[in-house]
Amino acid sequence: MQDTIHCPSCGCEITVTETLTAQIRQNVRQELDAEVRRKDGDLTKRLDEIRHREKALEDSHAAIEKEIAGRVAHEQDRLAQEAKVRAQESVAAELRDIQDQLTTAKTQLTDVQKTELQLRKERRKLEEEKHALELTVNRTLDEERDKIRDNAKRESDESHRLKDADKEKMIGDLRHQIDELKRKSEQGSQQAQGEVLELMLEDSLRQYFPQDSIEEVRVGAHGGDVLHGVFDATGEECGRILWESKRTKVWHDAWLPKLRDDQRAAKAHLAIIVTTEMPKGLNLFGCIDGVWITKRECLLGLALALRSGLLEIARTRRSMQGQQTKMEFLYEFLVGPEFQQRVEGIIEAFATMKEDLDSERRSIHRIWAKREKQIDRAMINTTGLYGDLARILGTSLPQIGCLELTHIPVEAEETVVEKAPWD
Repeated sequence: MQDTIHCPSCGCEITVTETLTAQIRQNVRQELDAEVRRKDGDLTKRLDEIRHREKALEDSHAAIEKEIAGRVAHEQDRLAQEAKVRAQESVAAELRDIQDQLTTAKTQLTDVQKTELQLRKERRKLEEEKHALELTVNRTLDEERDKIRDNAKRESDESHRLKDADKEKMIGDLRHQIDELKRKSEQGSQQAQGEVLELMLEDSLRQYFPQDSIEEVRVGAHGGDVLHGVFDATGEECGRILWESKRTKVWHDAWLPKLRDDQRAAKAHLAIIVTTEMPKGLNLFGCIDGVWITKRECLLGLALALRSGLLEIARTRRSMQGQQTKMEFLYEFLVGPEFQQRVEGIIEAFATMKEDLDSERRSIHRIWAKREKQIDRAMINTTGLYGDLARILGTSLPQIGCLELTHIPVEAEETVVEKAPWD
């Protein structure tokens, strides 16, 4: 096997045989081993020098410590002698001071005994005043406790009365529900009965007015039960009638505003309720707040009359087309049913809001009045207790700024003093 190498100087290729390569490798390995042995020898010498220096440093450190120990011992002896001298001088000064203090203490002992005797007298007096104050406070607390007990008893009686009233109302409501359930069980499903009446209404309108549009309002959707579109002989729509069927034993006034809202949503000219139970004041049919109410027997007659009115109004409107100005169109809109229905809807919403606001205002005023009475009662009792303590303790009682009269103007002071509960 032969390898070639390039000379770095001239660039010539030199063939290197395997024997030459082995010799070169052996020479290089010998040179490296010699270099390693030389470096190991240098490293050993340096380690010996470092150990020698460390030993010299240890010997020097021991000598320094020995010298320091000698100096410390000498200094301790000197300080001990000085401390002994200072201690003797200090003890002598303290003995002289103690003798002076004993002399002064003997003089002060007599004064202290006199002061103690006076303090004992004052303490007995304070204990007597304390007992009297505790007696007064206990009496006041007993009175307040009796008042609180009476108030609690009154409130408990009132609560029992309210609970009894609630129970009676609950019993009445339960009786009413029982009667209602009995009535429903006898009559069957109200929803099924209403659907029957609604189907009868649709069939009747389709039978008598085949040229009109009779649209059923699906169950659950807003807008009544049947939307009746009135068409003339030319096929033009002349108006809309919204029908609502009710088959109940009791009339509810809440049906009227709901149907008016549905009428506005459907843009119907008229709204009619077909019911089995008429409101008070109506026998067969009538109009209440813009909503027509009729029994099933008068259904077709009322439908014919109102339908004829819508046809006549549409005929008159068509005859006037092309002759009206914007002011006349505006006037027609203002006197028409759409504007009236919009205004009625706004007024009904504001009326409902006004009723809710008045109810909230009455409730809040009632709560405020109750809280105000409770606060007044607490303030009167507090000021009364403070006044009783002030009369007993005098100026030794700590002053409470909000219960004093110093911050009240002079012109109002007499009135406040007359109202004070402790005068």
